[in-house]
Amino acid sequence: EVRLVESGGGLVQPGGSLRLSCAASGFDFSSYPMNWVRQAPGKRLEWVSAIGIGGDLRTYKDSVKGRFTISRDDAADTLYLQMDSLKPEDTAVYFCQANGAQGQGTQVTVSS
Repeated sequence: EVRLVESGGGLVQPGGSLRLSCAASGFDFSSYPMNWVRQAPGKRLEWVSAIGIGGDLRTYKDSVKGRFTISRDDAADTLYLQMDSLKPEDTAVYFCQANGAQGQGTQVTVSS
């Protein structure tokens, strides 16, 4: 069974940082590209970032470029999203996606 479990969300002030993690199991993690997506209150799910097999190719939504960094640890079957200089508009539930599956999400709230 494919399973993705996100963690690391929380409440942070504008300008702060958070590091999200996504623990994967049930499939060959190293053989799949991985994605982070998010859903803000009352809005549709939107793509945030992707990382290719091996981690060499990384892409970002324009609004998070220069602030977010995606990475993966294939030995630990874990995906990460380092989020710096957070803004209130980054408030959302963040999900990881891979192999047709999505986790339950972790809430990120950016507010003073």
